Amino acid sequence: MHMAFDDEDIITGEAVAIEVSAASFGSRMLGAAIDIFALGMVLFFLVMGFTMLLGTRTVDDALAGALFILLIVVTLVGVPTLVETLTRGRSLGKLALGLQIVRDDGGPIRFRHAFIRALVGVGEIWLFGGMVAVIVSLFHKRGKRLGDLLAGTYSAGVRAARRTPPIVMPMELAPWVAQADIRRLPDGLALQVRSFLSRTDNLHGGSRQRLGTELAVEVEKYVAPAPPPGTHPERFLAAVSAERRDREFNVLGREKQRAAQQAYAATRLPFDLG
Repeated sequence: MHMAFDDEDIITGEAVAIEVSAASFGSRMLGAAIDIFALGMVLFFLVMGFTMLLGTRTVDDALAGALFILLIVVTLVGVPTLVETLTRGRSLGKLALGLQIVRDDGGPIRFRHAFIRALVGVGEIWLFGGMVAVIVSLFHKRGKRLGDLLAGTYSAGVRAARRTPPIVMPMELAPWVAQADIRRLPDGLALQVRSFLSRTDNLHGGSRQRLGTELAVEVEKYVAPAPPPGTHPERFLAAVSAERRDREFNVLGREKQRAAQQAYAATRLPFDLG
């Protein structure tokens, strides 16, 4: 028996269920236009400042040209990567239109996803005037551009949000799960677990037990060692979910810090001319 879930829900790491669907073509284009304008302004002022700086120093033309290209690349790749990593997929344009970039499994994007989107965006958006992005998105059911296809992400339209209680770590399982090897769950399974745990009070006793057992059997395939004998399925699912959430938060925190350091170092490079 399969459990009924709402495919339009995203359960975030903060235990917030957000009703979403793939963003409309119009909202994606408008959001992209805002982002392009904002990034264009940032690039304009950086180029102006860089040009003024070069005017005060004696720099070889070849070196100046190389630094100028480096500045453009760093801006077009570094700034979007930094913004999407720190905001978890909500740039200025997306925030204004109520959009968010999410992974295919509904989870928050990380540095890797943001970097791939920004890197590919240099070609499909800036070099080709956005035509490649528009054409590809028109033929994809979720409106993905090429960068999304390679990164495994898509633009979601957040329609509403409802808060659910955070998943609490069962204290008796904390020592075990902290040492457990938890492999990446297949797309959708983690979402099903979170949805189940947030809706247990609304389920009939028999259905709750059966569905909890079925999910526990599936999740246990990706966890080693197995939980202590006699562990209740719901306690097992809660422990794994809470541990995955905490580990993901730690990874996101490190990636945000590393992205900020890399972006700062990259933006300082063109100006370190001696």
